[in-house]
Amino acid sequence: MTDFSTIYKLSLVAVTCLIQACSSSCPVLECWFVQEKAGRGGGLTAATTQEKSLLHVRTDPNRAESRHTPSDINPDRVYFVTDPAATLCHRSLNPPKGSIKKPQCEINPFLPQISSLKWVTPLTDSAFSPMYLQADWYSAALQGLNKQMGVSTIMRAPTASKENNVVLSVTSKTVSVKARLGKPVLLDCGFWVDPSSPLAGMGFAVEWRYQFRGEGRLVLAYDGKTDRLADTQEEGAMLDFEGLHTKGNASLILQEAKVRHSGTYICTVYLPFLLAQTAMELDIVEPPSLSIHPSPLPLAVPGQTLVVQCEASGFAPLSLELSWEFKGADGKTRPLETSSVTGHRQAWDGTFGQTARLELDVSKMDLGTGGELTCVAVHPGGTRRASTTLSVIGFSTPTIEDSMAMVGVALVLYGLIKFVSWTFTSSGSDQADKPDKKEK
Repeated sequence: MTDFSTIYKLSLVAVTCLIQACSSSCPVLECWFVQEKAGRGGGLTAATTQEKSLLHVRTDPNRAESRHTPSDINPDRVYFVTDPAATLCHRSLNPPKGSIKKPQCEINPFLPQISSLKWVTPLTDSAFSPMYLQADWYSAALQGLNKQMGVSTIMRAPTASKENNVVLSVTSKTVSVKARLGKPVLLDCGFWVDPSSPLAGMGFAVEWRYQFRGEGRLVLAYDGKTDRLADTQEEGAMLDFEGLHTKGNASLILQEAKVRHSGTYICTVYLPFLLAQTAMELDIVEPPSLSIHPSPLPLAVPGQTLVVQCEASGFAPLSLELSWEFKGADGKTRPLETSSVTGHRQAWDGTFGQTARLELDVSKMDLGTGGELTCVAVHPGGTRRASTTLSVIGFSTPTIEDSMAMVGVALVLYGLIKFVSWTFTSSGSDQADKPDKKEK
């Protein structure tokens, strides 16, 4: 019994070690090293160069790593990154071997500098740069497979060294978000600061900005050093302040989603001399409400043209396709050609409306005795349908059943006429025979 218990415990330890080893595996990231070309001036946009590079990621600086460099990559563009928070070890950044899809990764040289934000108190006591800043600094922006995660990191390496340490990382698990109108929205943003860095504990600031079609605004800004919000806070936007200070949770909460909230949101975290940011897309998607007019439909007769309208309202974004379907008495459904569709109308809450018009010529459209008329709206928020019953009376084209009934009636009438004719003929013959009998 003791041997069995020992084997069981050893098995648990082995399984635990295996799980930890698998979960702690970090990728070798293929990135583009992008920097501006030197010597270009005149106010023009600086040209850039791109070089292939590799990031060998690990969580323990003492862990040995393979230093094999592919032939198509410059050895100067191979970096060894220590990330104790394991942010760069997320599964979305580590695709299976042989996978065609790769995470997006870009590295840039980074220049530490004092923040010039007007709404936040200085995070540095003087303009003098500490010796800690005398090093090679890089920023890396990454996006995981299927937009599972966005990462922005600031890395420090001793001068002329390729051994980088992550000092600041900002992450988001909501790179692309779709939300319904009027519902609360959470835009995830978290940050981690290397506790061994001299910059840790000197204060931080968080800023959320909104951008859409070239226009932007400050949504919310928080000064963690003085525990103060900027005066430009947008109504209905808030932070979890307890989680912000204890867990680095800088997520933005919108209490009620509105159409104007659709756009790009940028979460930026500031440390003394450093900043990192990640962007995410928010789409407010609300499917339309449909109604058919007039309702109910009046009875239709051959030769009459009936005008029907389908009104779609309360939807966002603009993309919408309206069409008509008709289901006859035989159970078959066929499309009907829409006569016209109006332009978009915008309501007070930012949602849109549109109307489709249909002209039903009962005598030309082969509608039979009627059936079910349906308006179909195809929208990014889903497909919606609205139906009503169409009844046609006095239709001019008889059905097969009606034709058979008419043939049956004709046969009965023909038989009745033949019977009456035969009866009268027989009666006349009997009357003619009687005088002949009397003469005899």
